[in-house]
Amino acid sequence: MAVFSLTGPTLPYDAYTGDMVHRFFHMWQQSDCDVTNATLDNPAGCLNDFYPFVGIARGDNSGSNAMGFYNVQHGDAGFLKQLADTYTMSDNFHQSVMGGTAANHIALGSGDAIFWTPFQGLPAPPASVIANPDPQSATSDKYTQDTQWTNCADLTQPGIAPIVQYLQTLPYHPPANCEPGHFYMVNNLSPGFLPNGTIDTTNILKGTKVPPSTLRTIGDALTEQQISWAYYGGGYDAAVRVANGTPRDAFDTLVAANYCDICNFASYTSAVMGDPGQRTTHIKDVIDFFADLDAGHLPAVAFVKPDSFLDGHPASSKLDLFEAMVDKILDRLQAQGHLWKETALFIAFDEGGGYWDSGFMQPLDFFGDGPRIPFLVVSPYAQGGRVVHTYYDHVSVLKFIERNWHLPPLTPRSRDNLPNPMMASSNPYVPLNMPAIGDLFEMFEFKPRRGQ
Repeated sequence: MAVFSLTGPTLPYDAYTGDMVHRFFHMWQQSDCDVTNATLDNPAGCLNDFYPFVGIARGDNSGSNAMGFYNVQHGDAGFLKQLADTYTMSDNFHQSVMGGTAANHIALGSGDAIFWTPFQGLPAPPASVIANPDPQSATSDKYTQDTQWTNCADLTQPGIAPIVQYLQTLPYHPPANCEPGHFYMVNNLSPGFLPNGTIDTTNILKGTKVPPSTLRTIGDALTEQQISWAYYGGGYDAAVRVANGTPRDAFDTLVAANYCDICNFASYTSAVMGDPGQRTTHIKDVIDFFADLDAGHLPAVAFVKPDSFLDGHPASSKLDLFEAMVDKILDRLQAQGHLWKETALFIAFDEGGGYWDSGFMQPLDFFGDGPRIPFLVVSPYAQGGRVVHTYYDHVSVLKFIERNWHLPPLTPRSRDNLPNPMMASSNPYVPLNMPAIGDLFEMFEFKPRRGQ
């Protein structure tokens, strides 16, 4: 079975609008988690009620966007609703990490968080980029230093103890999963590798890009077993030309600027970006995806990421453009009958958004989980407009790939080691065996239904 993961922007389930700050410590604040608020339906006690206020009401320029207002019952997001009515969706799928795009795409590929790798004698990021979420003063809630790295194994560091101590109060005692001496990226940073494989030494030494990493990804596991895979990113070819200093024209430069390097988990890793052969084999443009699809052959596992023109992200794109791209993929996939019969198209979003979400959120470690995000499976084996309540997050995609191709978990600490949830019919959103995340197989029906 082939599997695509098509990642896009935030999309609400029905009709919510508002602002969300997609930054790590802000989202922990916004989620308002306290075990004293726990109920049977919400044993983590996360109220998710501060999303309109953290970074918005206080006016600290944290980088939020106004989200769109979508009411699918009144025609908004019509194509995605059509897919949900025809195939299978989850209403209990979550972003893996509190915060933004980069960390969640890394979790999608690795089941883990990326950390600073010593680079040219620099054992840790410069102090200027170590996050300090303590308020600037008694009258200002602005962060002392709203930056990208944190040493979450050190409880004396600002902002760390409250999260770790909260995790310890939960009945299932999830570990922080922070290695001593490691500084983890918690807010968006580009990879130190440029799209052509060269290393941006200057910005790595400033701490404003991520050093080449040995973080193990699903790409490594697939390559080792000679299972084909590729990451198709919109604008990648143009980004390579710009990195080489050979853009075709001004439009080529604009397209390159809309390639999402932080969305490509493999773009951070030495195993792929540091090896010209691996880079050529596995990192491609969305143009190549459509060419491969029309030719009737695709890798076993394909990740497809639209460029910023088409990804539907608020303030930079429109949702109907993202829907149009999904429609184009599905049309061409179904036109290739042999591929359609053995393919699952996963439609995922990178992070949540909106004023408030009443859904249960399961803290798994220091990094997350975060709020719910929409997730659809389009497949001949996932039809009927079903809604699945099993608890999932981005790492569920990894677990699906590993189960389908008989691969072990990536590392001893990655989240794909977590068990599948045991769910009670009386409380179908909360795993009985927390911490636990599913492998997506519940979203498929591989046996014929009665009467078929």
